[in-house]
Amino acid sequence: MRSQRWRWIPNALTFLRIVLIAPFAGALLLENYQLALIIFFVAAVSDGFDGFLARRYNWRSRLGAIADPLADKALLITAYLMLTLTSVLPTWLFIVVLGRDLLIVVGALAYHYGVGRYDMEPSMLGKINTLIQIVVVLAIIILLAGLPMQPWVLEAGILLVAVSAVISGGHYMVVWGVRAWRAKQS
Repeated sequence: MRSQRWRWIPNALTFLRIVLIAPFAGALLLENYQLALIIFFVAAVSDGFDGFLARRYNWRSRLGAIADPLADKALLITAYLMLTLTSVLPTWLFIVVLGRDLLIVVGALAYHYGVGRYDMEPSMLGKINTLIQIVVVLAIIILLAGLPMQPWVLEAGILLVAVSAVISGGHYMVVWGVRAWRAKQS
């Protein structure tokens, strides 16, 4: 079981992503979009690599199952916050993105403490929403960095993120609301 001594690597990569949030936020706030793009790329590669290692070598852990999606979400929320603070994105979009995530967290806590154990299991709509948020923020940063990107991605991205956040947030509410209702009935 020599490979077991390396099972800390996925969690270390997740921690690296958490550490990268501050310089990423700073780069966006200072409108140094080239640096922000590099940091975002490093975070994305580390995310893919830690997921690969966790699955390939079964180096999964409870800490990783919780910290990995939280690190990803923190990076995304930071991107949307900084792009809002620098007036690239409208405030209402940040409120929708953050509101959806807070709704899910509050709902999960209410379920866990009021009904029973809640295990994080993202829905397909939730995964699509996250993918849309990532692609849109990446396209916007590429555009702002002066690299080849169509200017319409900004307006289209805002609309796409808003619609997917509302749909996936509503989906979570319905699915977990029905589960809670059924659990309370039985």
